[in-house]
Amino acid sequence: MRALVTGAAGFIGSNLALELSRQGHSVVGLDDFSVGNFENLQDFSGDVVGGDVCDTAAWQSQVGKVEAVFHQAAITDTTVTDQLKMMRVNVEAFRGLLAWAAKSGVKKVVYASSAGVYGDGAVPMKETAARKPLNVYAFSKSIMENVASEFSKTHPKIELVGLRYFNVFGPREKFKGKFSSMIWQLAQQIKSGKRPRIFEHGEQYRDHIYVKDVVRANMLASQKKVKGVYNVCTGKKTTFNEIIKFLNSALGTSHEPDYFKNPYSFYQSETLGDPGAAVRQFKFSAKFSVEEGVRDYLGNQVSVRA
Repeated sequence: MRALVTGAAGFIGSNLALELSRQGHSVVGLDDFSVGNFENLQDFSGDVVGGDVCDTAAWQSQVGKVEAVFHQAAITDTTVTDQLKMMRVNVEAFRGLLAWAAKSGVKKVVYASSAGVYGDGAVPMKETAARKPLNVYAFSKSIMENVASEFSKTHPKIELVGLRYFNVFGPREKFKGKFSSMIWQLAQQIKSGKRPRIFEHGEQYRDHIYVKDVVRANMLASQKKVKGVYNVCTGKKTTFNEIIKFLNSALGTSHEPDYFKNPYSFYQSETLGDPGAAVRQFKFSAKFSVEEGVRDYLGNQVSVRA
C-alpha cells in the first residue's frame, strides 16, 4: 500500500508514519513543520513533502498517487481563539483534501476527530450521543465529521473513517509543549525533583490511551471495509492519583501529589469513552492498560524520550 500521512512530523502522525513504513508500506508524509519537528521522523525511511495541507495545488504533484490517506494535520491547540484560522486549517483543508482524494482515486481516508466533540456529555460517551463542542477546536472537528458524512453520500466508493481520539499519550509528544499530555507534563515535574501538581483531590479521571494503540486503530480502520465515526479509547477510567502512582513506579521515584484548588468553573472532571463500536466494526480494542503504556513509554529511562 502507498499511503499519505498528513501532519507526519507531529505526535500521532509521526508514530503512524513510522509504523506504516516498518510494516513495509510505501509512505509519504506531508507537514508544514509549524508544530511538528523533524526529530520525530529521524528513523523514517519514506518521503516527506514540506507543504501546507491547505494548499493542495502546491503539494499534490510531489505526493503522487496513493491508495490511502491518514489525515492527522490540524490545529490541536484548544486555546486558539482565531475562529477563522481554526476553521480554515481544520475544516477547509479537509474539504480540499477530500476533493483531491476523489480526483486521485484514493480508496480510503482515515481522519482524526476528537472526543472533544462530546463536550461535557454524560459518560460513557457513545458515538450516538449528541455533540456539544465547548470550544472552536472541538467545533471544527464536529464540522469535519459533517463534511465527511456529506462527502460519503456523493462518493460512496471512498471509505471515510473518523476516529474520535480520547486522551492520547506516548513517544514523540514533547514538541506539543504545554499541550502535551498530562502524563508527559507530570513526568517532567517528577524528573526535575518536584512534586507533581494536580487539582485536589486527584480523583478526576480521563480515558487515557497509549499512542501505539491509536496507531493500531488507524491501521485496522484502513484495512477493514468500514465507514463512519468511532471512539478510540480504552473504555476505562484512570484518575490523576493513579497516574502519579504509575509514573512513580516507572521512574523509580516516590513523589506525593501537590494538590491545589481547581480555578476553572468549566473544568470537566470525567471523560470516558465507550469502545464498543470500534470493537464490533473493525476489531479494535486497546492492548495497553494506562499503567503498561506509562511503563513502555517512560520506564527505565535516564531522560524522558521525545
